[in-house]
Amino acid sequence: MNYAFVSFSCPDADLLTVLRMAQQYGYSGFEARCDCGHRHGIELDITPEQIIDIKTAFQASGVKLQCISVSCRYSNPVTVQANITETIAYIRLAQALEVPFIRIFCGYIPEGAGREETRTLIVESLRSLAASAAQAGVVLAVETHDDWSDPLEMAAIMSAVNHPSIGVVWDIMHTYRTGKTSMEEAYRILQPWIHHVHIHDGSLDPDTLVFLPIGTGDIDHKEALRILIQHKYTGFLSGEWLDWEPASLHLPREIEAMRGYEKELLTE
Repeated sequence: MNYAFVSFSCPDADLLTVLRMAQQYGYSGFEARCDCGHRHGIELDITPEQIIDIKTAFQASGVKLQCISVSCRYSNPVTVQANITETIAYIRLAQALEVPFIRIFCGYIPEGAGREETRTLIVESLRSLAASAAQAGVVLAVETHDDWSDPLEMAAIMSAVNHPSIGVVWDIMHTYRTGKTSMEEAYRILQPWIHHVHIHDGSLDPDTLVFLPIGTGDIDHKEALRILIQHKYTGFLSGEWLDWEPASLHLPREIEAMRGYEKELLTE
């Protein structure tokens, strides 16, 4: 399987340090979280010269810039147009950097609004962005998150948008912990649209999201891997660990746990 990690693991690391860590610990991809003050330098305001330098650094390292992760969301009528405009800017950045995916959100249902009207706004927004994404060769991948962690809710949005440039980031924690759906069922529902997968372990405590080492929490990563291997998934599994322990501790440990599960599954 292909493994990446999100820059939340190492927010203070510059790009060359990020790439050295990826090489050292065995990750073949990187997911850059933008507009969060991370030091990787992949942001909307970079110059054409910086774009060339970033692409050169990734090519030399053998690590793939697999995804740009952004905060754009489309559930609030007050802010939706600004988010659409920002998304188009990120599409241009992804095209320039030759990044295949942009992770986005649907967004929370605003206070006083209904799910159906909010879904309609999200669908209309994603449809309006689809042509720009397609022209740039980029897929906008919506994470199973916030009020749309239930795979059936996300599938309803994807079915309504019905465009190959709009897909899903399957966060295996959110569909299980918040969406209350088994790994098998979540994958079955979302499979037509999955382009990218987020991994991280934790507890099922509904009030506090605490990250735990893979294999010590309530999220069955071995089962998720079994499903992905069975269905010949060829994308990346990206470790998303926010404000946690030092990267030098969890990056090697988490990929070792996942590789261990792979070995077990391939010998069963």
